[in-house]
Amino acid sequence: MAAHTNSRRAVLTGARVVLPSGVVRDDLTIEGDRIAAGGAEGRAGAEVVDLAGHWVVPGFVDMHVHGGGGASFSAGTVEEAMTAITTHRAHGTTTMLASTVTGDLDELARQAAVLSELAEQGDLAGVHFEGPFISPHRCGAHQPSLLRDPDPADVRKLVDAARGTARMMTLAPELPGGLDSVRLLAEQGVIAAVGHTDGDYTATLAALDAGATVATHLFNAMPPLGHRDPGPVAALLEDERVTVELINDGTHLHPSVLELAHRAAGAGRVAFITDAMGAAGMSDGRYPLGPMEVEVRDGVARLVEGGSIAGSTLTLNTAFRRAVTVDRLPVEQVVAAISANPARLLGRYDRIGSLEAGKDADLVVLDEDFRLTGVMRKGEWLVGPV
Repeated sequence: MAAHTNSRRAVLTGARVVLPSGVVRDDLTIEGDRIAAGGAEGRAGAEVVDLAGHWVVPGFVDMHVHGGGGASFSAGTVEEAMTAITTHRAHGTTTMLASTVTGDLDELARQAAVLSELAEQGDLAGVHFEGPFISPHRCGAHQPSLLRDPDPADVRKLVDAARGTARMMTLAPELPGGLDSVRLLAEQGVIAAVGHTDGDYTATLAALDAGATVATHLFNAMPPLGHRDPGPVAALLEDERVTVELINDGTHLHPSVLELAHRAAGAGRVAFITDAMGAAGMSDGRYPLGPMEVEVRDGVARLVEGGSIAGSTLTLNTAFRRAVTVDRLPVEQVVAAISANPARLLGRYDRIGSLEAGKDADLVVLDEDFRLTGVMRKGEWLVGPV
């Protein structure tokens, strides 16, 4: 990895640039920490970076990530959080939410206070609480003894602890207090996400009408799609208000299921996430996930006790390459799922999510085989560019 600071003006030339309007072969001009409009003066006095044979795409946006580089956001320290942030930035994720794991309410509030400082200084886009308000029947890698019903007062406690940086909360809306909590979150401007739920189709519809707008890692940790009992999957896929998270690591979803979800929801409603825990960017071994212990073998994370899949070791550059080379999705649709759609959902599309003049100079450079060779964040090269 090489780190360089840009000159005042830089021109990236020769690459295929993915814009909202499509793929173009044109110069991309960077002025300080922003993308600048092109023009006749574009290369005058600028650092010219030849990216022939490469792709330039917007920086990745991960709205569901628990850690990386051997570190976890649930540790509740600035040092571990920055290790996770730095790890994912090196893999192209220039914007991310910090996701917590089920724990004691006071401990979660403490973690949120620490993470909120990093959000306030711009290193995080906010905090995502996953648990403890989830179903014991679909708890996955969350400790059952720490689960609780979503009492709105408890929900409010966590939101307040994040000091205005809470962006999303995953809960099971069928639990007592679930719908009232969804309404509270919507009123507070916090995304209510349906996940780790044992609710049926009707209960999910009620949550969507109450204000829920995200499906947390669709298909995973919820009842399967049935032809007589469609469950939450059908309700989440069919509602135009819902963005569906998909973990494209080849373990959480079969390629045909990912294709089914993508076709059913449409390209504008899919967000690729990592759901990565501390082992992302690391080798096999044992790692903590909140109060639980996880063993990673062949890149797949499972609880030491019980064997449930425990998040992933995915980074978004791998998800991008897999989407193009395995799932055969058009590059423009992958960019939507990995950058534009989550940026819109987080209310930040005016600054990130596409390579348009005036936006932050957050971008990723990929070679012809869609392997990452460069990462720029706010005009500074964090990796590469070649």
